[in-house]
Amino acid sequence: MDFIYQDPYPILKDDTQYRKISSDYVKVEQLGDREILTVDPKGLELLSQEAMKDVSFMLRTSHLEKLRAILDDPEATDNDRFVAYNLLQNAAVAIDGQLPSCQDTGTAIVVAKKGENVYTGVDDAEWLSKGIFNTYQEKNLRYSQIVPISMFEEKNSGSNLPAQIDIYAKKGNTYEFLFLAKGGGSANKTYLYQQTKSLLNEKSMDAFVRAKIMDLGTSACPPYHLAFVIGGTSAEANLAAVKKASAGYYDHLPTTGNMAGQAFRDLEWEQRVQQICQESAIGAQFGGKYFTHDVRVIRLPRHAASCPVGLGVSCSADRNIKGKITKEGIFVEQLEVNPGRLLPATPPHLEPAVEIDLNQPMADILKKLSQYPIKTRLKLNGTLIVARDIAHAKIKELLDAGKPMPEYFKNHPVYYAGPAKTPDGMPSGSFGPTTAGRMDVYVEEFQKAGGSMIMLAKGNRTPQVMNACKTYGGFYLGSIGGPAAILAQDNILKVEVVDFEELGMEAVRKITVKNFPAFIITDDKGNDFFNNL
Repeated sequence: MDFIYQDPYPILKDDTQYRKISSDYVKVEQLGDREILTVDPKGLELLSQEAMKDVSFMLRTSHLEKLRAILDDPEATDNDRFVAYNLLQNAAVAIDGQLPSCQDTGTAIVVAKKGENVYTGVDDAEWLSKGIFNTYQEKNLRYSQIVPISMFEEKNSGSNLPAQIDIYAKKGNTYEFLFLAKGGGSANKTYLYQQTKSLLNEKSMDAFVRAKIMDLGTSACPPYHLAFVIGGTSAEANLAAVKKASAGYYDHLPTTGNMAGQAFRDLEWEQRVQQICQESAIGAQFGGKYFTHDVRVIRLPRHAASCPVGLGVSCSADRNIKGKITKEGIFVEQLEVNPGRLLPATPPHLEPAVEIDLNQPMADILKKLSQYPIKTRLKLNGTLIVARDIAHAKIKELLDAGKPMPEYFKNHPVYYAGPAKTPDGMPSGSFGPTTAGRMDVYVEEFQKAGGSMIMLAKGNRTPQVMNACKTYGGFYLGSIGGPAAILAQDNILKVEVVDFEELGMEAVRKITVKNFPAFIITDDKGNDFFNNL
């Protein structure tokens, strides 16, 4: 057999629209017959700073057009339209550059392909990290990176570093980049399944997809851009392809395979998986057709004894942006600068929401909620307590030590969230909900002690939460995952820290809300919206 080398991921074209951010920091020098692109490291810093700034406040036009398509689809449910409309409104608020589109401003990830004839003379990751650092220091973003001091002691890095930076080599004298701001909710919905040859037939694949789609749930803020990758020379190769495919990076792969093992998109299975997602009726968070915007199915070569299968998403905060450095200058992908143009003249029609006064005794709030079935849309007015992972762990330590449940956890509903920085002159930074499921282990114990009787967050929950609510008379309310900027602008009137101030964004806060949107997901009778799908 003759030797054949195949580019494993032959991207056939790049139709990305770029904007030039600088003509500085690059020059061309001749070295023998080679044309060397010399890049001043400050150009790397500038590129990563601009890319992370843009992607925190702006989204791709193609992504926003898909949200508008939901509003125009007669088959979309009212819940689908409600979520899509809110996400478009959120984009129109975030574009001002004060409130990021999502409060979880993410792990900064850089995937780069550096041409062999590109010279910087430095550790490129350091300068890319410096640009990321600048953006997170200067903008109203959240520091989410927790660094280990020992096996069990951790602290917030206070800078959102370290970033994940992966640099690959390629031919030529250009430098190509994909920047991602990856929130924890969508990152946690990346799955690897170690399968075998027995999966590779129509019946088994269909059954597998139907089962595993349900693993995604809604906690990562659908509608999703879903990536489904079959094969891979290793588990790591599979999951790397999942992340890039979910970011649209592999949209222009070939659509057929070959004997050299090139990756390809399977368009037939993309349509089939999209149909399965629509039939799931999960919809855009609260039931309907639009669980996914679109699906990418990528087929890779594999070892004869292995068949890794990866599943992952890019969420409603679809924060992916390309960049490049060429002899012409430094460029970033052009994102949408006027998302408001995609909003309809009038909002979608919805039945009036039930207004809930939170500034009354907990027993009275519970009695009011008990009158309504799951799926009821609410408007919350009054006081919420905000607490998430570390605060819950701290409160459990108090209970384990024989101390009482804090009164604020008894007297007010708890909102699982962690805000971004507060812009000058505003009461709050971006402040959307975090994933409810991470707090499931605390619910039974907390409700038994009189706390967490009403919980507000995003996503589906485990049966233990339903059982606890039935036993102790509690409720779980779902909030729309994604529109953190508009919640901060329109619905949150006041924010103050009340406990564990040293935890930064994980501190316990008391907030005052007005017309805060929510749905009854789990009631005091043990009924659950997602169980009824």
